[in-house]
Amino acid sequence: MIARFLLLAGVAGASIIASSAQAQDASQTAPQSAADNSEQASSARGEVIIVTARRRAETAQEVPLAISVIRGDSIEATGNFNVVKLQQLAPTLQVYTTNPRNTSVNIRGLGVPFGLTSDGFEQGVGIYVDDVYNSRVAAATFDFLDVAQVEVLRGPQGTLYGKNTTAGAINITTNQPTFDFEGRAELTVGNLNYKQAKAAISGPLSETVAARIAVAATSRRGTLYNTRTQRWINEQDNLGIRGQLLFKPNEDLSITLSGDYSKQDPEGFGTAYVRVGTTQKALDRQYDALINRLNTSAQAAGLGPNHYSPPSRNVYDRLTDIDANLNAGNKIGGASARVKWDIGSGTFTSVTAWRFWDWKPENDRDFTGASVVSRSQNPSQQDQYSQEFRYNYSGDKVDFVVGLFGFKQRIDTQGTEQQGANASAWSLTAAQGRDNPAVLQGLTATNTQWLKSTSAALYGQLSYKLTPELTIQPGLRLNYDKKSGFYQRVVTDGAGAVVDCTPPLITNSVRAAQCGVYQPQTSPVSDSAWNFTYDFNVNYKVTRDILAYATYAKSFKTLGINQNGLPLNSTTNQPNFDAATVKPESVNHFEIGLKSTLFDGRATFNLTAFRTDIKNYQVTVNGGQFGTVRGYLANADKVRSQGIEADFKIRASDRFTVYANGAYTDAKYVKFCNAPPPPELGGGATTGIVVTGRCSYTGAIGAPRTPGTVSPPFVDISGADLPGVSKWAFSYGAEYNVPVTLLAKEGQVYLGVDGNYRSHWNSNATPSIYTNVKGYALTNFRAGFRGEGFDVFGWVRNAFDVNYIETLQVAPGNVGLIAGQPGDQRTWGGTIKFSF
Repeated sequence: MIARFLLLAGVAGASIIASSAQAQDASQTAPQSAADNSEQASSARGEVIIVTARRRAETAQEVPLAISVIRGDSIEATGNFNVVKLQQLAPTLQVYTTNPRNTSVNIRGLGVPFGLTSDGFEQGVGIYVDDVYNSRVAAATFDFLDVAQVEVLRGPQGTLYGKNTTAGAINITTNQPTFDFEGRAELTVGNLNYKQAKAAISGPLSETVAARIAVAATSRRGTLYNTRTQRWINEQDNLGIRGQLLFKPNEDLSITLSGDYSKQDPEGFGTAYVRVGTTQKALDRQYDALINRLNTSAQAAGLGPNHYSPPSRNVYDRLTDIDANLNAGNKIGGASARVKWDIGSGTFTSVTAWRFWDWKPENDRDFTGASVVSRSQNPSQQDQYSQEFRYNYSGDKVDFVVGLFGFKQRIDTQGTEQQGANASAWSLTAAQGRDNPAVLQGLTATNTQWLKSTSAALYGQLSYKLTPELTIQPGLRLNYDKKSGFYQRVVTDGAGAVVDCTPPLITNSVRAAQCGVYQPQTSPVSDSAWNFTYDFNVNYKVTRDILAYATYAKSFKTLGINQNGLPLNSTTNQPNFDAATVKPESVNHFEIGLKSTLFDGRATFNLTAFRTDIKNYQVTVNGGQFGTVRGYLANADKVRSQGIEADFKIRASDRFTVYANGAYTDAKYVKFCNAPPPPELGGGATTGIVVTGRCSYTGAIGAPRTPGTVSPPFVDISGADLPGVSKWAFSYGAEYNVPVTLLAKEGQVYLGVDGNYRSHWNSNATPSIYTNVKGYALTNFRAGFRGEGFDVFGWVRNAFDVNYIETLQVAPGNVGLIAGQPGDQRTWGGTIKFSF
């Protein structure tokens, strides 16, 4: 690792002044002398924020890497209660979710392929909670629970962290057990029946043992109304609990045992109609024609003339008519033991952890009120085990960290997808039997898959002061990964007979039609890889308050395997086993940065410029079909992300604080010749398209053509923007307070504002004219009264009721339907917080 900086520090909010002592408790990695020194600096020179991003306690302005630091009280004050919402405070963080499993957490546009999630690849952004790596991004969708601080590290993180990550890391530290009795409670209510309660208590059990327990519960009415079921969907229903036990027999040794459990059980995550675009299918097989045909049949059956029509063609009416069952049951938890032993000038740390994840979904995969896909679910169960040993040494001229990390994971998935009563009319031609519901109704694909993943790493980083001002920091990592997987799809028809799609056995048009939707497949795969990577950082203290640095990192993302089925060869219509594995990514990262502290510590200004080049970038390819291949991993030849990040914060006085953060990110496919076609070019026959080279075709394929003509098997999108990335992103905030005495209580009346802006971005793996998401700006206000041990405030989020889209999805089948999830409308409420 090593590369990044930027302190999007500040983040407005109640009680924005950082307490170095609290940061020390939260991380449990700071030597006492560091905490004492930072406390003195805080009182003498304004705010000082302690971070542990480099596995030792230091002030954020002294860390030569790009890092956003967001305090727990700021998170609560701005209503950003999980990582998904955190992107409103950190402009270069992008988080998109269609459900907890299909969540993308990217930094600077890099991290994971945009689209359907596969278990077969690694995360590019590591999520750590109290030094424990969480391998599944589903953890990001849970409520923050008793969080002290969140650090967002940008750029490759391989020589300081156990699990290698190519795009960055999110380092979450929770409040730790204390030997002084303390407690806090918080209650929030708002519109949409929003209710949230949090509580934590900590204190000594003996002279050497302390304990802490925290709980949180959140519920909210859904934001989409389903006219078919007459229920609000996409609700919130979250519960979490964490317990910690600290054993500290002396000043040099501490042992912390932790356990946590969280669950979500909402009816979600459904979509609403957004728009329809023309594809290359024949006009009578596109969305509007299909809906008209189904409605004609429904009217003849006495179901009404608009039985299958969307209840609204304006997504901001927040209406849907999806008919399949919805569920998003999500459970995650685990236990860990952290041992810290101070040995002279160094500290030995051991972190042992076990975590589990249970996922029980039900989805409507056709995104309509028609029964095209009547069932779609892929429940998964995961167990992961990790062990990290780390030794930190601090000297006058030399600091170093050396670590050993081991990780083992098992994921089991059982999938079911079934065609419904309208599937034939929706997916088949007249010749294939579209007027015969029995051809596809009840056709079922049952998937069984498992993944075993093992990795081990030896890593380290040295910091050597050539002079009191000039420091060099080389880092190394040796990494081994092995992945073994198995995928099997068994297909049965409506009568329960096994469907065999071997070419000689397809003897009639019914079987041919069925095999065009679901094909049986078995694909065992196993592979392994060694990787050696390194980074080098040079930083120079220009003055006491100005730090300049430059970083180069040679990093990687390990190999991937396809766990959701393989694409079919166009000639034999059989699985392409050459696509079973995906090449490792090769990363070259460059960064320069400047950190400055101004006005005797009252202000900070930080600036970063970066460029990341990745060869064999791992991407998601969606074939546009219902079940033949939902999505699989492939390699794009090369991508590049480059840009500039800046942040400014000033604490003008005890009464007024303001901050502003901004980022320009230019993330592109430098070369990607064999990308899947976007919906406007998909759906037609490939007859007449001759491939003469990876980026050369014979035939007109450059722009939308007359429906019913040919489609390219793949397209060249070299130079196109990466999906999910806004070129411009900003966040800002300010707070002003006045000391008053109210109801015999001394305190402060305060007014705060915060907001963020993101420019337009594309919501499809291959950029499409139909999936462009417009830019938007959100503004939030809060006002309240706080004093010693209490805080009461009201808040309004999305105060101007801005309409915006969180994500768009292309409906399978190439019928031209685009569905999506609108962002939250204006919400308002009040919060009461007490502490003692």
